[in-house]
Amino acid sequence: MGEAIITRRGGSGDVIVEFDNFIPSDIDLPKHSTSAALSVGRGELAGASVGNYALFAGGYDGSYRDTVNAYDTFLTRSTPTALSVGKCELAGASVGNYALFAGGYRSASSYNGAVNAYNTSLTRSTPTALSKARNNLAGASVGDYALFAGGYDGSYLDAVDAYDTSLARSTPTALSKARRNLAGASAGNYALFAGGDSSSYRDTVDAYDTSLTRSTPTALSAARQWLAGASVGDYALFAGGYGSSPTYKDTVDAYDTSLTRSTPTALSAARYNLAGASVGDYALFAGGYDGSYLNAVDAYDTSLTRSTLTALSAARNNLAGASVGDYALFAGGQSGSSSYSDAVDAYTRSVPEVRLYMPIGTKYKFGESEETATTNEITVRAPITGYIKFKNGVIRNG
Repeated sequence: MGEAIITRRGGSGDVIVEFDNFIPSDIDLPKHSTSAALSVGRGELAGASVGNYALFAGGYDGSYRDTVNAYDTFLTRSTPTALSVGKCELAGASVGNYALFAGGYRSASSYNGAVNAYNTSLTRSTPTALSKARNNLAGASVGDYALFAGGYDGSYLDAVDAYDTSLARSTPTALSKARRNLAGASAGNYALFAGGDSSSYRDTVDAYDTSLTRSTPTALSAARQWLAGASVGDYALFAGGYGSSPTYKDTVDAYDTSLTRSTPTALSAARYNLAGASVGDYALFAGGYDGSYLNAVDAYDTSLTRSTLTALSAARNNLAGASVGDYALFAGGQSGSSSYSDAVDAYTRSVPEVRLYMPIGTKYKFGESEETATTNEITVRAPITGYIKFKNGVIRNG
């Protein structure tokens, strides 16, 4: 939650209240609501964001779907042009003015390499296909690139494809280990790809910088596949998964902007095939499976403190996450062996700003220059960094 430190300057009589990335304890956690359902219930879909839209594409409901649903900042649903082909087990990522959906699975032993891009007006284009058709790949973004890594085409793959802001494709250095069912997330100047499976569970992490140079940070604390990634503040988080002893994982690994790994508090429930998304100062992990379908939602803030939020409206796995405006959305999923969900759950922070009450004439700085309070109330966006300087009186948040 950061710190609030009180100091006194010698001889001046001034008290300095300094705030460093501080979030008052009474700031609300993300609130839950439900949005308009998907036009078609389905699992194994993918999410990505562009401009004022969160998009959910593809999936499976007994048939391979080409459906795309878009949600704007008011959570109004629209149905853009469908994917060029129906498929599931695809991946999403964003770059510049585009949300991209790549790869996937079409039918028995039919792997797809098509890439569909949606711009800020939801117009679809079809960039150059992946260098290798495949499913069970992962997407992540860094700098001017959306990257798609790993996957399966009957063999485990190490392929990485990068698309720039003009949708031109390049092929960076391959992953250090070929694998499928990995997860992607971003931290600072890095896109990270973690975990996966290649006939054994993997703890491997590969990081690509803004020049697409690959490095290999410290491995995950537990080898696993079917984990989820999400980003918050200076961290890329990888949560949950499926591995060995115990099979269902509650492990969370966090990588900062220097690629240093830490292990925050575990998930509230061990699970795999969960989904990640971010809103404000929180990375959220929702749903999953542990022998039963789960509705658990865990949130990690910029200090990696875990909270447990209101549960999903329907327990499910193989759902997808994406963010738009003040919302993190979790859409679709599977809630039984042949039961596919159209539910869309939304999480938003209802109090993004803090009201501070102080005596008129108090000096404060929460921006570029020091100011003087002309009223008893000022509004500051959390997390708060800056200071208040005063001689006497009471400071409180509303």
